[in-house]
Amino acid sequence: MKKVARIVTPFVIASFTLGSVSAMAAPSSVIDGLVTTQEALNADQASVDRERVVELLSRDEVRDQLVAQGVDPAQVEQRVAALSDQEVREMNARLDQMPAGANAVVGALFTVFIVLLVTDLLGLTSVFPFTR
Repeated sequence: MKKVARIVTPFVIASFTLGSVSAMAAPSSVIDGLVTTQEALNADQASVDRERVVELLSRDEVRDQLVAQGVDPAQVEQRVAALSDQEVREMNARLDQMPAGANAVVGALFTVFIVLLVTDLLGLTSVFPFTR
């Protein structure tokens, strides 16, 4: 038994030593890849917010109003998909502040119109011809 312990002990010590050295020398990209709990919760909230905006835009009365204003609903969906998490969060905050009912639809359309107008003015899109 002592003979086996004398043979195995150096290997165990070497493996512990090398294991701890490699853990301490982890590349910064591995450490940077860690996600905090708050970041994970924010990502979940952003996807919920984005789904809420997409759900609102899929309503028939909203689509009718977009078409009446000369905006292609498919292009609006693409724009919403391209919005950053912060922009989607701000849009949902505005939607929460709007009164319920018909005014909410008009307010939501106004919000979408403003977002589209700003992206047109920044040169990111070309939805409205009067911005050129």
